[in-house]
Amino acid sequence: MIVLDWLAGALILTGSTLALTAAIALVRFPDTFSRMHAATKPQVIGLILILAGAIIELRGHGNIWALALVGLFTLLTAPVIAHLIGRTAYREQRHRDGLLRVNELGDELDTP
Repeated sequence: MIVLDWLAGALILTGSTLALTAAIALVRFPDTFSRMHAATKPQVIGLILILAGAIIELRGHGNIWALALVGLFTLLTAPVIAHLIGRTAYREQRHRDGLLRVNELGDELDTP
């Protein structure tokens, strides 16, 4: 059981580090698309690692299903939220010029 405690601690520490780097990136990155990337990918992976470590640490309790549901809902909602934020930022033209190589939504701004 010592090995599982060490594994849980390593997962929680790694997830916390990813969440911290995502928080720093939210403050440091210059535009909305970069911040959107930092808010979704490392933040979600960090949360999943923290939840996995907590599930290992709380093995045998009934609370692990609630933690699993939190992870599942985060995995389902983070891409949708990122898509909506990116689409709104594009419509309001809050991105750096030359950032998009392929402009698939270019016709969308021209229509009323």
